[in-house]
Amino acid sequence: MTRSLGACCVMACLTVACTRPMLSGNAQVQQPKPQVTLLELWSEPKDIAQRNLLWGGSREAEAPGANDVFTVTAVDKTGYSPGYDVTGPDGREWDIKVGKEVQSEIVLSRILWALGYHQPQTFYVTSWQLTGTWKYEGEPARFRLQSDHESDGEWAWRENPFTGTRPLQGLVAINLLLNNHDLKTSNNRVYVLANGKAEPRRRYVVQDVGSSLGKPRGFPYVRGTRNDIDDYEALNLIKKISGAKVQLDYRGLHGDILERLSPADVVWACELINRLNDAQLDDAFKAGGYEPDIRKRYIAKLRSKIREGLALRSVEQARLGD
Repeated sequence: MTRSLGACCVMACLTVACTRPMLSGNAQVQQPKPQVTLLELWSEPKDIAQRNLLWGGSREAEAPGANDVFTVTAVDKTGYSPGYDVTGPDGREWDIKVGKEVQSEIVLSRILWALGYHQPQTFYVTSWQLTGTWKYEGEPARFRLQSDHESDGEWAWRENPFTGTRPLQGLVAINLLLNNHDLKTSNNRVYVLANGKAEPRRRYVVQDVGSSLGKPRGFPYVRGTRNDIDDYEALNLIKKISGAKVQLDYRGLHGDILERLSPADVVWACELINRLNDAQLDDAFKAGGYEPDIRKRYIAKLRSKIREGLALRSVEQARLGD
């Protein structure tokens, strides 16, 4: 037997309660609503072994230039991380984030892209200039390209066209594998790409994923951490297995999202992420500016959690055999 995935303040598939949730294996796999195609959320990454996680879906030439000077159009004072909306000398518009979430957001964005999910163009930039005098200027930052798309609002985890599909369930599980503990609606966006020839042009994106690679929130008031290797190593994927029930080693907000997860969903996610080799994962952490020893520790712990998830195959087999 094995262990499994973390959870929140929920007894998933049972009753809502202040405890870690459980996976029952009873989730139904449905098809997305006809007006929206699954490709707007996910497409199978058949070339996953060749995907370059150092640059993700971008090219090095598309990164902000080392000598570029950016003009501030707005200051972001909301949320956990401060930042700016800026325009570069070439007219491209960027969202700049600084602080603790910068590195972890780059890593998760690279991994999600490699696994077939839509992600914005993001870059880790360590020296940058703004017109005028501004706080945080030049600090390590996440630059996210804004001018290649328009936002068509937010989308919710529980109410969306993909409810019950394996890729949506797997997306939740992947975020939990990486200890993303801020799965709120305001972090999700629907993008409409400026390129009219893009396929699909409309895309469902988990845009803000920096509250990860640390320790999820405690109950009820303890803040979670992000970008903390010691905290990430401290949690397993699975707390306890009892028959077909899997108790997740995870606490955080938005635990109701986990009610629909099944052991099969977790296995699917782990099989998918396990197709990435260590060199690719190392590139993802390198893209976020992590030092070699920290990259190695993160990858080792992630591999350990993947093995826990893959071992849930026996739970699913036992359930189907009953």
